[in-house]
Amino acid sequence: MRFTGIVSIHLREDLLDPQGKAVMSGLKQLGFDMVENVRVGKQLKVTFQAEDGEQAVARLRQMCEKLLVNPVIEDYDTVLMAGDEA
Repeated sequence: MRFTGIVSIHLREDLLDPQGKAVMSGLKQLGFDMVENVRVGKQLKVTFQAEDGEQAVARLRQMCEKLLVNPVIEDYDTVLMAGDEA
């Protein structure tokens, strides 16, 4: 069965985000004074085969833990979609 996983990766909340600070500064310079904080992250879309949803969740988690995410400085969230939903 075909699955698509969306992985959203972001720096841990207790770490400084210099890129986020730069974006926030730019937004404020453009007149968006209401902006209180910006955190920059990345999003990956991975399409793969698995026998069922349970296996797909496990495989996506393994991908994150083995390569996609640096667990020392990053946290992540995943969304899994099956077949035509993706």
